[in-house]
Amino acid sequence: MVVDDHDMGVTHVIRGDDHLNNAARQSLIYDALGWTRPSFAHIPLIHGPDGAKLSKRHGAQAVHEYAEMGYLPEAMRNYLARLGWAHGDDELFNDDQAREWFDLTGVGKAPARLDFDKLAHVNAHWIRLADDDRLAKMTLDVHLARDHVLGPDDETRLLRAMPFIKDRAKTVLELADQTGFALKVRPLSVYEKALPMLTGESGERIGRLRDRLKLFASWDVFALEAELKVFAEEEAVGFGKIGPAVRAALTGDGVSPDIAKTLAALGREESLGRLDDALQQTI
Repeated sequence: MVVDDHDMGVTHVIRGDDHLNNAARQSLIYDALGWTRPSFAHIPLIHGPDGAKLSKRHGAQAVHEYAEMGYLPEAMRNYLARLGWAHGDDELFNDDQAREWFDLTGVGKAPARLDFDKLAHVNAHWIRLADDDRLAKMTLDVHLARDHVLGPDDETRLLRAMPFIKDRAKTVLELADQTGFALKVRPLSVYEKALPMLTGESGERIGRLRDRLKLFASWDVFALEAELKVFAEEEAVGFGKIGPAVRAALTGDGVSPDIAKTLAALGREESLGRLDDALQQTI
């Protein structure tokens, strides 16, 4: 190792403090060969949440495992750089900032603990900043890994849904969980408890909303929000009495963003089709 480092012109050796004993032996070899010693720095190891040395029982270890758990590469770099090292109170920083700020004087002496809650917080930050198209492709990969059969409009719907979903997700897996509504195949099976919402006065109201939306020219989320507000006022009810039934009709199980965002993500044709299907199930 000494010969390899010398031949490669290594000037700084930064490694875990479990190699501290090696530094003395390697220094003697450098001296014996008449070579200039590199600067040695030994940083504390990463421990598990329980304070014990990190091992398989603490969860994922290989990089690909963290990717499979839905963590973005930039989030992992940010979080790992912060473990055992600090730059003031800065918790969130990009690669350029890390390169600019890093200094061995900022390395602590105590072992850092792997905290999945903090990792999720950092990951959520980078998800919010990530490009929607990139997130949509990553989310689609998760759906495909879950044996979803790709439909012709799935990628488009995922991309439309991403701005409404990503602020609430901490991992790419959560993005997939929260976008499942957009990939369902018609006709949806409305969950049993929601079926009564689609009958009687509530069902008639959904029918009127469907007819109104069929005549609605714009499918922009802000225009849809305004239109839904006007509809609720004309129906003389709070939207809280309309929303659950409409969401059940649009998603089958009630899991989605708010109604206007759900409509915008699904698109005009799919939204109207799902409303028609839901009402047909109650006939």
